[in-house]
Amino acid sequence: MTDATTKNPLRVSTIGTAGPFIRLAFTQLDEVRQLLDRHGIRYWVRENAISLDGGPEMIVVKLGREGNAAAVQAILDSVD
Repeated sequence: MTDATTKNPLRVSTIGTAGPFIRLAFTQLDEVRQLLDRHGIRYWVRENAISLDGGPEMIVVKLGREGNAAAVQAILDSVD
């Protein structure tokens, strides 16, 4: 899956200790949620979308400490 803001592949981040997460454009949230739901992936969405310097609103999808970053990345990579 392509990141709408950078045009690069959408990536699962493993930075920090709270577990993997995906930072994406708010406009892509519905598509990513449907994809994760279809694959039975547990997640939650941070409450606030943030826009920096007039850029697109970004939101974070958290996969939790038990989230399998590699499996979710494979799912994202399977989408054109």
